[in-house]
Amino acid sequence: MEAMTTSAVHTPRGPVTRKDVARYAGVSTAVVSYVVNGGPKKVAPATEAKVQDAIRILGYRPNAAARALKLGSSETIGLIIPDNTNPFFSLLAHAVEDAAAELGYALLLTNSDGNLTKERRNIRNLASRQVDGVVLASVLFEPDLAALESAEIPAVLLNHGGKSPGFNSVGVDLAAGARMAVDHLIGHGHTNIALAMGTNTGHDYDLREEGWLQALAAAGLPEGPIVRGPFSREGGYAVGRRLLASADRPTAVFASSDMQAIGILRAIHEAGLNVPGDIALTSFDGAAEAEYSWPALTTVEQPVRVMAEAAVGALLGARRGEPAAHRTFPTELRVRQSCGCPAQASSATP
Repeated sequence: MEAMTTSAVHTPRGPVTRKDVARYAGVSTAVVSYVVNGGPKKVAPATEAKVQDAIRILGYRPNAAARALKLGSSETIGLIIPDNTNPFFSLLAHAVEDAAAELGYALLLTNSDGNLTKERRNIRNLASRQVDGVVLASVLFEPDLAALESAEIPAVLLNHGGKSPGFNSVGVDLAAGARMAVDHLIGHGHTNIALAMGTNTGHDYDLREEGWLQALAAAGLPEGPIVRGPFSREGGYAVGRRLLASADRPTAVFASSDMQAIGILRAIHEAGLNVPGDIALTSFDGAAEAEYSWPALTTVEQPVRVMAEAAVGALLGARRGEPAAHRTFPTELRVRQSCGCPAQASSATP
């Protein structure tokens, strides 16, 4: 400890280096490296404590760029989502960050704002930073990943509705989830069930629409009205107003996202109508706002944490040369009051 006290008088003036830490702790730079990197050689507990004390006192910060060059890894994963102000995508991003951190990776988050040009720019930016992989919730069913492919950076398509040959993808069975929500409305006796369908940049066919059609056909019911708009509160509000103005107003609505359903709720309330008495409502995603809207939304919940862990796992598997695959997870219907069911105990209740 005497050497440590003497060294404290001579702390470096410039950026602290590994040599400074080694000199302060009275060890070799190799020992400092073993402590900082957790190996490959073991260090005696007493020696490790001296190195950690030196790091703390000197304020040493390892050079991430040098470490990445040595390891051949930036230990960083890029994530691109359409909009992190959307509670569902916020939840998804948080889950990806947790899954990455569990494996020792940092997360670099970017937003595309649902814009194809911005999505492509984000992909190029992440490729230029040599991240270890990219998790992409794309605005397209088949996104342009040329920048990642040329840089040999693996990608996983997250929140993806179907197989994209040659790519890792993770999602849920959208059609089955939608069928579950519409079947539930049919079970309440509704025969005129509308679809509030979100629009996407690529104008791709969304399997939630297919699930709605399948449920109606299986019950021998005619197709209700379809009104399309953005996957947003504002989009849902506009869709709700249009549905309410139709000559054959539906008695129930299946909304393809919780955010649309929140907007529809406002439109119905403003019209002086009651949910679910006048119009019943179900939605899709399982965002926190669904539980705390009024009335609380019956929604098809996606297993966000499981999807995030699968996406990060697939990304690291791709780096090891594992073959690409599409992973599909089941959804669950969270029954609340907007469909006409009585209030149930909160999921937060022990």
